[in-house]
Formats: sequence, structure tokens, C-alpha cells
Amino acid sequence: MKKILITGAGGFIGGHLVAAALAEGYEVWAGVRRSSSLSRLPKDRIRLIDLRYADPEALTQQVAEHAATHGRWHYVVHNAGVTKTVRPADFFEVNTEFTRRLLAALNTGGEATRPDRFLLMSSLSAFGRGDERTFRPISADDQPRPESIYGRSKLAAEQALREQETIPYTILRPTGVYGPGDRDYGMEIESIRRGFDFKIGRTPQRLTFIYAKDLARVVRLALERPEAVGRSYFVADGDVYTDDEFARLIQELLHRRHVLHARIPLWMARAVCTVSEAIGRITSRPATLNTDKYHILKQRNWICDVRPLFDELGFTPQYNLRRGLEEIIAETKNKS
Repeated sequence: MKKILITGAGGFIGGHLVAAALAEGYEVWAGVRRSSSLSRLPKDRIRLIDLRYADPEALTQQVAEHAATHGRWHYVVHNAGVTKTVRPADFFEVNTEFTRRLLAALNTGGEATRPDRFLLMSSLSAFGRGDERTFRPISADDQPRPESIYGRSKLAAEQALREQETIPYTILRPTGVYGPGDRDYGMEIESIRRGFDFKIGRTPQRLTFIYAKDLARVVRLALERPEAVGRSYFVADGDVYTDDEFARLIQELLHRRHVLHARIPLWMARAVCTVSEAIGRITSRPATLNTDKYHILKQRNWICDVRPLFDELGFTPQYNLRRGLEEIIAETKNKS
């Protein structure tokens, strides 16, 4: 039985990756922090491990001891990271340096600790804004110019992975990931359920999506296909929506007749993000709206070229946006 380590397993995406790996028959090791919620994980079917990223020597010893006792992981899916933080430097500490340290620990023991494949869950934000005049899809041939600190930290993690030459790797850059358990898009659904829809900026955003279960299928393909070694892929379902179309589809599926649709000017959104971040610093709690997130909110073009994903890996999404939202809304109703 092949062993797989999934870091960040306690999060939204991580939970879906764990479920998919179990369905494929892997022996699943879930990398979780002590503070992580395990409510979405089938604890009786997985092995838990709290990796010591903060101490490189301890992490190296931990990986070596694990390999000596349980054998090496055949696959490592490095999904752990932060999307918001009180201290901007933590983006690079967690998203970049933790990646670098894990790679070093896996390499130290040679063949005894080295996986067959290391998959890094990066982000479309690592490339920054696309062309907002022609709305041409962002291509892997474009020069990455991330404006957010989050995006720069993810790009730096990609560079750290490429700098090592011993572990075969694949990089995935998902666009907007949604599905059961997601909080960000879940907040938008709940807002529209209450009759309010607020969008940012005068020019509609062009949005792309990938359902969490489809993302998990992409991970499996990327791990098992030799064509994916050394490659990076944007991950989306291939469809494009404006933020207006997205909101009105949610309204339709909720059977909500009257919803106030309004656009907030970018300057006002920036002010809200600045105040929210200040409150977060005072309370020592990361704010969902912050000045780094503002760079993501103001980006108008989230269209990416997914032809390599479809052509090279043979990926065909099982969920379009309508079907995915229907499943989320149905699950929400069942829980209420």
C-alpha cells in the first residue's frame, strides 16, 4: 500500500484531499497542527503527525525516525500554508520557509526518506493580475508579478522547490477553490441568502473556479502521471464568470427573489481592509479583510490557461459551478 503525507490536512482543501486519498486506497498520514480542528477528518482511518517546521533539526530527525519506523512516504502533498496573518513576515515563514525545510528534511536521508513525488499546492495568486484590458487568460509563459505578499510567498515556495534537484515534483496553482466546508465563498452564499450582495470595484471581475473534489482528482492525476514531473499547472474547471453572474446564480439556486446587488468603490474597500487589519493587530487575530487581501479583491482578471491540465493530464471536471453550488447549498440545508 502506498503511503501519502498530506500537510495542512485539517483545513478545507486538506480535508477533501484526505477523503480522496482514502478512496484511492492510500495509507494516509495527515499533517496537522495541535491547534487544528479535526472535525472533518476520519481519525479512525488515518495517521496523524504534527511536523516540527519551526525547528529544522527537529524536523529532519522527525522525518528520519518516521522513515525508520514506518517507511518513507511515497507521495508528499504539501498543502499547508496561511492565507491571512497578523504579521506579514509570517507569509514567508509559513508558506516559503516551511516548504524549504520540509524538502531539506526529506532529502537528508537519501532514498530512505525521499518520496517518489512532491506536490506543492501553490496558488494562481503567485502570478498576480492578468491583462485587465483584453482579459487574455494568464499563461504559464507569462512573467509572474504577484502584488500580494501571499502571492509572493507562494512564488518563493515554487522557486525553493525548483532549486532542489533530487525529488521529482509537480506544482499546482488552483484558482478559486470552493466546496463543502469552505468559509470564504460560504460567507457570500450566506450574505445573498440574507438578501445582500456586495461586490468590489466598478469593472466586473472575471472569475474562475475549481470544486474541491475536482481539485482532489487533479492531485491524484498529477501524482501518478509521469508527464507531470517538473511541470506546473493552473487548475480551474475551464469556465469563466463575471462576479455578477456568480452572485445571480447563487440567488437563483437559493430561490431568493429579492437581493440588493451593490458595488463598493475600490477606495472604500481599501479603507475597510485597512481598518479591519488594524483591529486584527489589536486583537492578535488575523483579519479576513486586510490590506494584502485588498490586492486580490481589486484584481479583475482571474482567467487562466488550463489547456495543459486538460491535454497533458487528461483532466475532465465532474463539477461545473452550478452543480457545485447546488451540492453546497443542499448540504447547508441538511445541516440546518
